[in-house]
Amino acid sequence: MAAEPAGFGRLGVAARAFGMLCALGFIVLLGYGVLTQSPDTTIDDALAAKRAPAAPGFALAVLTSGVPGDGLQSVWRAAARDGSVDLRELRGVPVVLNVWASWCIPCREEAALLQRGWESARRQGVLFVGLNQQDARNDAMTFIREFRQDYPNVRDPSNQTSRRWGVAGIPETFFITARGDIVSHVIGTVSAEQLRDGVAAARRSQALGAQDGGEQRPTR
Repeated sequence: MAAEPAGFGRLGVAARAFGMLCALGFIVLLGYGVLTQSPDTTIDDALAAKRAPAAPGFALAVLTSGVPGDGLQSVWRAAARDGSVDLRELRGVPVVLNVWASWCIPCREEAALLQRGWESARRQGVLFVGLNQQDARNDAMTFIREFRQDYPNVRDPSNQTSRRWGVAGIPETFFITARGDIVSHVIGTVSAEQLRDGVAAARRSQALGAQDGGEQRPTR
């Protein structure tokens, strides 16, 4: 039997090594993809332990200023005067933060409920803020006009802000105390009872925990 050329043997070893490197690279990329797609559970883990974690910060462009009402107007105007709002600038008033997009069907289903909840909550000194994400500005404005929502909204063209908050889909709603701590989180469409209880918890600084709501859509 003829001996295998030395060059052929070296080529085979190199090919096997290259194949192993490709497989290892695929595994690394797959693991990175899983980690980057997995939502951050820090907020919900704290709420499950009946602790109220500090709300992650954001500084986002104002989409609409709405009609905050007498007790909240000065706070919102001061925060929004430069065209963007830093969440820390809203300290001193409880905040209900709703993450939404115009293309999200469940967001449309809860829109009228949120407006009714806002009309009640602003009389109690609680500020509603919508966080519009992954959306065209004109589409977002059309949505707000359609549902006659007159609470303020900020805008993130990406989903980077909501990822820091552990948002896996939309809609999601967070209830934040005047000190900037999260006391409740509703995952999916919020019910009237969840909205009412969340507003009360934000006013009292009482941790309620994370709750399952109705339907939601994956972020894009």
